Amino acid sequence: MDPVVVVGAGPVGQTTALLLAKWGVPSVLLDRRPGRDVVGSRAICQQRDVLDVWASVGAGEQIAAEGVTWTTARTFHGDRELFDQTFADAGRSPFPPFVNLSQARTEEILDERIAAEPLVDLRWDSEVLEVGPDGTVRLARGELRAPFVVLCSGSGGGLRERLGVAFEGRSFDDRFLICDIRVDLPGWATERRFFFDPVWNPGRQVLIHPCPDSTFRIDWQVPPDADLSPEAVDARIRAIVGDRPYELVWTSVYRFHSRCADRFRVGRVLLAGDAAHLVSPFGARGLNSGVADAENAAWKIAHVGRGWAGEGLLESYHHERHAAARENIAVTTATMDFLVPPDAARAARRADVLARAVDDLSARAEVDSGRLAEPFWYADSPLTTPDPTRSFAGRPPRGALPAPGPGVLLPDVSVRLRRPCGCGSWPGPGCWCWSCPLRTWRPPTVPPTPSTRRCRCTAPPSSTPTADWSPHSPPVRGRCGSCVPTRTWPRCSPDPTRRRWPPRCAARWETAARWETSEGERVCRTTPCRERIGVHRTTAPPPGPYRTTRSDHHRSRPIEEEPDGVLPQRR
Repeated sequence: MDPVVVVGAGPVGQTTALLLAKWGVPSVLLDRRPGRDVVGSRAICQQRDVLDVWASVGAGEQIAAEGVTWTTARTFHGDRELFDQTFADAGRSPFPPFVNLSQARTEEILDERIAAEPLVDLRWDSEVLEVGPDGTVRLARGELRAPFVVLCSGSGGGLRERLGVAFEGRSFDDRFLICDIRVDLPGWATERRFFFDPVWNPGRQVLIHPCPDSTFRIDWQVPPDADLSPEAVDARIRAIVGDRPYELVWTSVYRFHSRCADRFRVGRVLLAGDAAHLVSPFGARGLNSGVADAENAAWKIAHVGRGWAGEGLLESYHHERHAAARENIAVTTATMDFLVPPDAARAARRADVLARAVDDLSARAEVDSGRLAEPFWYADSPLTTPDPTRSFAGRPPRGALPAPGPGVLLPDVSVRLRRPCGCGSWPGPGCWCWSCPLRTWRPPTVPPTPSTRRCRCTAPPSSTPTADWSPHSPPVRGRCGSCVPTRTWPRCSPDPTRRRWPPRCAARWETAARWETSEGERVCRTTPCRERIGVHRTTAPPPGPYRTTRSDHHRSRPIEEEPDGVLPQRR
């Protein structure tokens, strides 16, 4: 497959290229800048499912480890705390709900993965002038033809407009002053704090996020004519940190927008990230939704490009991610209407809700400081098979998760890999437990030694293996000095569909199950142990060589060869 062209080497473009490489698809990653801008926090809040996507390309664990984990969001009105929100986890995810790490550092980590990935060709100083629906990419120096193009070039509209894509929405008059400061604020390192109408920013809001290395990101909502001189900025910071010494690391001012492209797919071109949608910053839905775009686009391009699916699969990208963008805009627009009421009626309602929320628990649910990012549900996707018994109930309450159903992302669960037989080794060439129900390997070809014997006790072996020992030899009686086998063998059921599960002795001697025949019926025999053993159901063993000897007290002594393919089952 020819390389896919990805335009824009921001986090969304980086993720797209890495995910394509994961599917074995080469890509060319173009960016007009001469190199990486390692400055400023910018998009800092990474959601759990985004970390999971990055983990699939080898970056999620490092981003989570370097970032600041926070699980609580506190909301204040004036100088009083209204409530705090702890985020739900329906399963047991390996990642926290949110991790704060600067976009600059996140891009560096993704760059490290790109440098180690031969299928990604990153080209700086490559300005794209035009992208055609047929996959033609015209550069300032040359031209490329690609089977698919993913446009992750940011909010600039030149390439999008040349494709004939509208970008409707609105821009807000208020601006945000951002400051990254390094300061010691005890007790603030694991919490996000949101302030309505604080005395040091009356009539507007302030948002404070913890970041690594004792750095805090502060966002002030300010009017268009606000004084942003260095002295005024210092006064704003001092109102929060007091007399503590601080270091101003980075500052910026931005105006936020709420816009969405009318088409996310034009021919063989897919739009992703800020090139497809812009949302206000409350709720951390910008970068997080862009990474979800990248994940959705990458696997569909791989399937269509390799002939595993038809062209119609690409259209489902527009259907699914456009619906997700409209949901994000609806959520963030409702937040902005609460933060900056557009008319007198909504301003009066906001004042009433905030006043009642101090003591009224029901009013606190109406306080909208931003519904934080969450994975979108594809209940209406053409790829989702509906289930009348589990219809989607709509957007769940804030902080809750939708009920599992078609199109809803399943919660993470932890899978505990349990040693099925309790031996000291995982199933593999070094495991000496012959009764392991997962045993699909051949036993090792060397006899056990004191360091590789079947039991886990520390006593030395009481005897050494004989010269004629083989991997199919039965357990040697008394090999482990601390294991005391009984004198009699336990009886087995004559029913070929039932057998006794090999038990463990006090020294954790791992016993071996042996099949044998008696009177035309295949039954099993286990090595001796004093513990009581249970009966478990399994299938009859395949035909094989068996040898039977009789005794007054037990079934046969060891057989010469164990039939291949006998996989005991533990219930």
